[in-house]
Amino acid sequence: MTKYILFFLLLINSNNILFSQNDSIVLNNNKRLVGEIKSLDKSVLIMKTSFSDSDFKIKWSQVKEIYSQSLFIVALNDGRRLDAKINANPENKKEVLIDGGVYVFKTALNNIILLESVGKSFWSRINASFDLGLVLTKANNSKQFTENALVSYTGKRWSISSFYNSVLSSQDDVEDIKRLEGDVSFIRFLPKDWFLSTSTNFLSNNEQNLKLRSTGKLGGGYYFKHTNSLYFGTGTGLAFNNEVFTDPALESRNSMEVYFGMVFNKYDIGDLSLFTSLTAYPSITEKGRFRTDLKFDLKYDFFKDFYVKSGITYNFDNQPAADAAKGDYIFQTSFGWELD
Repeated sequence: MTKYILFFLLLINSNNILFSQNDSIVLNNNKRLVGEIKSLDKSVLIMKTSFSDSDFKIKWSQVKEIYSQSLFIVALNDGRRLDAKINANPENKKEVLIDGGVYVFKTALNNIILLESVGKSFWSRINASFDLGLVLTKANNSKQFTENALVSYTGKRWSISSFYNSVLSSQDDVEDIKRLEGDVSFIRFLPKDWFLSTSTNFLSNNEQNLKLRSTGKLGGGYYFKHTNSLYFGTGTGLAFNNEVFTDPALESRNSMEVYFGMVFNKYDIGDLSLFTSLTAYPSITEKGRFRTDLKFDLKYDFFKDFYVKSGITYNFDNQPAADAAKGDYIFQTSFGWELD
């Protein structure tokens, strides 16, 4: 009886192995990898194989053929998002066949910008990163500590993301510097690379006399360029701004604004990636008021999931609180770890 049970267990195990190893890719050097395709995002294909404890990360530009019977969420550079199988076209290996069951069409391999396994668990769809920076100087007993955290989740038709940034600095005979910022954003993807968006941003900054600025935004936008190596999009809508100041003598103020924003992300420069965003807020209810937020980050992936990042953030307000600076910037260099 025991030997039949062992045979049955071995049979189940062999079927599981065969099932999980039914994907394959051919690289530009004609080498073939067989395993399980887990995802494609930001020009990096992640593949699990039976002969390695860790997943392979392969540049999408190094893949020339792909074969799979698995069902994926497939995003194309024209904005379409489909549930389909993908396989190299036997008549033209530079193309792939997108098989959605009731339709089959051909497209170039490079037109695919995202793959996610259908039925993938909630936790496996989460991307996160966390980095820290510390500067200690003997002169004036100067200390500066920075931290950044980012968490995002992407589904077939929507994504949600949140980030947190803090800068704490102190030195002898000078007032401590404290800057805290957080944001939660939701995007609903629409056909042809249009999208709807809503977000809430929080900022506390003693340089600009802000105890708390909370800004809610509601709008939409369009990706002018969305490929395996970059995306460039713009958006516009309404912003609702509330400010409470560190000086208790100052009354809080509320305002309505129009916002115009752009975002550019280039993530296929070897081990480098570049991110920049700019948002302008001309006020509707406060005459002549104009605010801008600028962010620029450069990240270098130097070992597996570890990275070094440098960036600058700049905030400008032409009508700040009394005795507050119109502009404030921070420059950070930090070391971090990324989960994807």
